[in-house]
Amino acid sequence: MSTKPKKAKTEHEAFPEIGIIPYKPEAGPDESLVFKYYNQSEVIMGRTMEEWLRFSVCYWHTFRGTGLDPFGMATFVRSWDDNSSSLENAKRRMRVAFEFMSKLGVRHWTFHDRDIAPEGNYLGETNANLDELVDLALTLQEATGITPLWATCNLFSNPRYMNGAATNPDAHVVAYAAAQVKKGLEIAKKLGAENFVFWGGREGYQSLLNTDLHKELSNYANFLRMAVAYKEKIGFKGQFLIEPKPKEPTKHQYDYDAMTVIGFLRTFGLEQHFKINVEPNHTTLAGHGNEHDILMASKLGMLGSVDANTGSPDLGWDTDQFPMDVKSCTLVMKAVIEQGGLQPGGLNFDAKVRRESTDAIDLFIAHIGAMDTFARGLRNAAHLIKDGVLDGRIKERYDTFSDGLGAKISKGQATLEECEGFVLKNGEPEQKSGKQEHFERILNYYV
Repeated sequence: MSTKPKKAKTEHEAFPEIGIIPYKPEAGPDESLVFKYYNQSEVIMGRTMEEWLRFSVCYWHTFRGTGLDPFGMATFVRSWDDNSSSLENAKRRMRVAFEFMSKLGVRHWTFHDRDIAPEGNYLGETNANLDELVDLALTLQEATGITPLWATCNLFSNPRYMNGAATNPDAHVVAYAAAQVKKGLEIAKKLGAENFVFWGGREGYQSLLNTDLHKELSNYANFLRMAVAYKEKIGFKGQFLIEPKPKEPTKHQYDYDAMTVIGFLRTFGLEQHFKINVEPNHTTLAGHGNEHDILMASKLGMLGSVDANTGSPDLGWDTDQFPMDVKSCTLVMKAVIEQGGLQPGGLNFDAKVRRESTDAIDLFIAHIGAMDTFARGLRNAAHLIKDGVLDGRIKERYDTFSDGLGAKISKGQATLEECEGFVLKNGEPEQKSGKQEHFERILNYYV
């Protein structure tokens, strides 16, 4: 049976008024510091909730977010953070992070290299800073049982990457990015990360006039091949993941959506080494529904992990909100169950409290709310799958492919001549309703 992570011991707690978040299903509507649905040891379809959901807290939004936006200054004041780039501040921040995650009861965390340690004046100094913070992280991991779901490198914030990292037109910059990934893979292995993510925020273009598309895409593929080779050389066992996003900060990002990434990987022969880390807010920026990329990647055997968040459909930018929509989470968890789980991936809350939610306690409330929403989604999805009503109706829609010519089409055995002969013999096909509204009512019954 699962047990909660051990509480991180710190000399001075940042959240002394908060203990381990309890499961309290009878809690009222105004009780926000309890789980009302997430019961980590509850068994659903042969696994505990904890095993199905594999929750993770992201370091960048939760512990590096300041409330800054393009139109206003920072709004968050954190008692543990003096806003300096000192190692002392970085270490204090990390201890608070593990206190937070321990009390929340999650087993995983995610981070960029530059989230946890300040960048130095040169690569050697930067790596030394990183080593010092990684050693502290390892100590805190051993004390709490919390481990990285995945690690990644920030190849987008520093001005050197303004024209891209792996796709930069300057080979010197590409080499710097490669050196950064080399170090990132080493620390990922040291900390026991189960995955390593590549997010190409600057891998794209602002204008086609000054861009050699084939050169940049080929260089990107070769960059990833270098990462694969080094991963194998050092014996890092984690899964490589690519995270799609269509735009922002670039006008067009090469990793546009799940199908674009799959096409890229297959074009350059990399599909055996990578899967996809889907962020639903990125999916909606690509003009798709919230669950689209999750389902698309899953059905094609390429879903590796989920950055669990959502956006505002009426806005055209990445808002990184906590997922609170039960119906959406139900559909996500249906896909997760049907593919047998996300492991070694999970549900990473790449989400941030709103700029106006300035109390530190809001960090807990946001994560608890999202965890409860996914717990409800998991229960709903299990009920939906067990009853089989929705899947039965879907099967009925395609029942003409179960035998005869339809079966041959599905198996790739039919010819154009056979299809013509079938139509000449049977005439015009019968019009059949898609019954979308009926399907929507079926889903609503379970939500």
